[in-house]
Amino acid sequence: MADNTPNAVSSVTVEQITLISEYLERDVIVDVYLPLVSDNTVPLSLLLINDGQDLIKMPFEEILAELLATNSIEPLLCVGIHCGHDRRMEYGTAYSADYKGRGARAGLYSKFIFDELIPFIRKKYNTPSFKHKSFAGFSLGALSALDIVWNQASEFGKVGLFSPSLWWRRKGYEDGYDEEQDKLMHLQVRKGGFYPWLKIFIECGRLDETADRNQNGVIDSIDDALDLIVELKAKGYTDEHIHYLELEEGKHDVPTWASAFPQFLKWGWGK
Repeated sequence: MADNTPNAVSSVTVEQITLISEYLERDVIVDVYLPLVSDNTVPLSLLLINDGQDLIKMPFEEILAELLATNSIEPLLCVGIHCGHDRRMEYGTAYSADYKGRGARAGLYSKFIFDELIPFIRKKYNTPSFKHKSFAGFSLGALSALDIVWNQASEFGKVGLFSPSLWWRRKGYEDGYDEEQDKLMHLQVRKGGFYPWLKIFIECGRLDETADRNQNGVIDSIDDALDLIVELKAKGYTDEHIHYLELEEGKHDVPTWASAFPQFLKWGWGK
């Protein structure tokens, strides 16, 4: 494992690390955003973020540093996990690959998170336990984050979804796709349980896309997010558990996610 020289900016130190993953059979680059704290005896919360390469473009370092410097959020150790070249195979739902076989390595990606990444973070930063663990992601990375959290709910307290790819389905439109039965994440929620400690942040932009498969005047990404909320509420989740943010000018891009990320951080870790 190779470490680059840490770069400290105000209240955050950023360190890029390369891990060799046996599960994924590749090098995985992660950016660790470590808050500078005066009391090292207080356990930190951990936030894992898929598509960590997008954080650099925001830039996430400045967003986090400003919130910490103004005492707007509690100290939070954030880990941005860069995606690999096989992103559509590693992200997705471990429950099942989609109708094109994408997401077939999602189970291995989950093993990487629990068996390789988290133990490494604990050891390197001398944090044998975290106050809370949470996961976030963008687009397909958001779907992956939700899939991992949902299937290991005892490990996590929050999940952040930015323009999530909730359309992920087990049948193509031409193969008899059923709106109620074939969206893989919705199906998992329907078959899953109620975890009262789990809180879910969902951001969608009205300009995320233009597709409207059921011609109801609402783009699919928003439709799918609202359908997920219906499934969650049927399980017992309430508005106390779910925070839905719909941005009128929001697009499926990094600037939109950057504008929403401070709200997510203050929602989850605000003082």
